[in-house]
Amino acid sequence: MLNEKQKLNKVMKLGIELSEVKDIDLLLERILREARKLTNADAGSIYIKEGDKLKFSYTQNETLQKRLLPGKKLIYSTFSIPINNQSISGYVANTGETLNLPDVYKLQSGLPFSFNKSYDDLAGYRTRSMMTFPLKTNRGDTIGVLQLINAKDGRGRVYPFAKKDEPLIMHFANMTAVAIERAQMTRAMILRTIKVTELRDPMETGAHVNRVAAFAVAIYEVWAGKRGIPHDVIDKNCDILRMAAMLHDVGKVAVSDAILKKPGRLDDTEREAMKIHTVMGARLFADRYSEFDEAAAVVALTHHEKWDGTGYPGNVNPVDGKVLPGYENSDGSARSKKGEEIPVFGRLVMLADVYDALSSRRVYKERWEEARVLDELKASSGTHFDPEMVEAFFSCLETIHSINDRYPDH
Repeated sequence: MLNEKQKLNKVMKLGIELSEVKDIDLLLERILREARKLTNADAGSIYIKEGDKLKFSYTQNETLQKRLLPGKKLIYSTFSIPINNQSISGYVANTGETLNLPDVYKLQSGLPFSFNKSYDDLAGYRTRSMMTFPLKTNRGDTIGVLQLINAKDGRGRVYPFAKKDEPLIMHFANMTAVAIERAQMTRAMILRTIKVTELRDPMETGAHVNRVAAFAVAIYEVWAGKRGIPHDVIDKNCDILRMAAMLHDVGKVAVSDAILKKPGRLDDTEREAMKIHTVMGARLFADRYSEFDEAAAVVALTHHEKWDGTGYPGNVNPVDGKVLPGYENSDGSARSKKGEEIPVFGRLVMLADVYDALSSRRVYKERWEEARVLDELKASSGTHFDPEMVEAFFSCLETIHSINDRYPDH
């Protein structure tokens, strides 16, 4: 376990690292993980303020995680609770106070809040010690709540959270609040861009792009883990991939309404015109100022390539759309990318996008049943999709389903 000086140094270093995480979902997961490490907490949750309610956004539980097979993630439902004094997290959000409770089953009488043990009963878990902090910005606004559960000693025994840790964790919470606010602004900017596309293409919704991006990250984590890619590299790539994947179809703003809003299947000429959205999307990120710009361009350009080399747009220059020298077919068209020529991020978003498209209603088709979708993905392994990524998809199917629940169509 870390001593006080080591903890302080750790918090200062984390402040810098967390400020570099751009995606809000990945940031919340990282914040919770690091807060638990600082206090040796077995479990914890983060709630984010939305209006007059708190949204239960992320949870982690080491005890429950150990009951799962290796590589599996803890599945949980998101929900909202009112910001008032009746619940522990609601009280902290409402008052701005910190609560450090030795045993939530033995609360003093007369307190305005109570502990809801229904989750414990459902999960077969026993919550004892709990420390709950408000997440406050530099302006003093509470934007959420960080809750840590069951501090453990070196032998794994649960004990109360140390009073002396409160100032350190409060400092950590305040730093993370600033990072969360920044990441929320980044997500909002991306979703505003998506809304522009949605005005042109009704299917290009915030729910759709959030699902595709989250699917791609879930698949990547399993695929990268099996390949032995270091955790810090996986974390960094997930952050970039999550945002880039949301913008995979942004190039559709360059396609005419007659094609985007056609109530039926496209003819050959219309399909060729639709293909331009890949090049136009990549062109939006032609000025590469960051790794995100590079990733967004790659995803936009290559998410319709196919593993067997029958996709599009192939080896073209996204700046002018011309075929790259040496990559011409006999008819002068661009040779399609094939196999591992297709960048990893393109292969991931390709699979995630097709799964979501088949699972959703479109103007030219009804939603497919899940069994039919899964059969199609299996049948397309090695032709449309990278076989290893299809295998990774099925390994994290429970996570995929939970993402569907988190981002439903309205």
